[in-house]
Amino acid sequence: MIDTLNNLIGSENLLTLLAIALVMGATLTACMYLIYVERKLSAWMQDRIGPNRVGPFGLLQPVADGLKFLLKEEVIPGHVDKFMFVMAPTITVFTAFLAFSVVPFGDVQNSPAWLRPIIAPNVDIGMVFILAIGSLSVYGVILGGWASNNKYSALGSLRASAQVISYEIPLGMSLLGIALLSQTLNVEQILSVQAQKGILGWNIWYQPLACLIFFVAALAESNRLPFDLAECEQELIGGFHTEYSALKFGLFFLGEYTHVVTVSFLTAILFFGGWQFPWIAEADSTYAWAWLVKIGVLLTKVCLVIILIMAIRWTIPRFRFDQLMGLTWKVLTPLALANTILVMTVLQMGWSRWWLFPASIALVLIAGAIGVSATQSEIRHRVRASLNEG
Repeated sequence: MIDTLNNLIGSENLLTLLAIALVMGATLTACMYLIYVERKLSAWMQDRIGPNRVGPFGLLQPVADGLKFLLKEEVIPGHVDKFMFVMAPTITVFTAFLAFSVVPFGDVQNSPAWLRPIIAPNVDIGMVFILAIGSLSVYGVILGGWASNNKYSALGSLRASAQVISYEIPLGMSLLGIALLSQTLNVEQILSVQAQKGILGWNIWYQPLACLIFFVAALAESNRLPFDLAECEQELIGGFHTEYSALKFGLFFLGEYTHVVTVSFLTAILFFGGWQFPWIAEADSTYAWAWLVKIGVLLTKVCLVIILIMAIRWTIPRFRFDQLMGLTWKVLTPLALANTILVMTVLQMGWSRWWLFPASIALVLIAGAIGVSATQSEIRHRVRASLNEG
């Protein structure tokens, strides 16, 4: 009995270690080549060539950049708090990887025994865990700016803290509707509920507004354009990582891209059915290599979300800080609250969930009308004030 128990414990530990190694190796490699893809995409959008010198089509450019980070001299300015200065990028990377531990990257229930496509399975508070760990990443940014003993870095870190704390509210509230519809906070079960119902059971049909709010707030949480006010180079030189170089700067960069990967996985899993796709990847698909096809489907959806995030970076200009804060407190938070009340009303009254789609569109139109009216009223007020002064 004891030997059998030890074998089971050993096999579980082995599966966990294999999952950790697979996730870390794949994520590190993906982040390297996501930088290459973003540089190529930005070059295409700006009518340039992009990386094309190192290796065929420039495919070895990420390897060269990685070697540059490793071999570059580690400079620690004399005026910084050395311990906190070194700890800050470590915290950023650690929290980014830890949040991914409850995110499935395949069909957990029907995968081969030797493959467990999730690091920590059956976590009943998976969404809460992701939000809690994701919010801790701001400590790395704050410590980096404070430990640098630099006014520009400190201002960048303060901006980051205000931004992350503010956008956590609509980010979390946007997922309340998903939790209510799925009756669980377990990410695996949310995916399974959608897979059992097929493509018409994807949450995007019932929660399009929540998807939009989640995506926008997640961009702000990961400091991606147009929400990169924490490192606005035109105003703050480089923001919180102004004093960082070599591998420590690379860790900040790695943490940002890992966060982007996590956000893309969550968007695909929570709103677009995860690994489910009609005919080729269904909940009851039992053909050979079905588990691999499901992983491929999920990764394809994730790649499409990542490309969208990259395209937004080179399309929309950066917000002013007052616009950034106004968007979350005046627009996203009220809309997220209204969406949650809407879901609660539909479920309490026993109405069809399909009413949520037109109701979400109506909420957006109402919010747009209120915003246009407020803007016009402000313009009229300014015109009157200028005429009175004249």
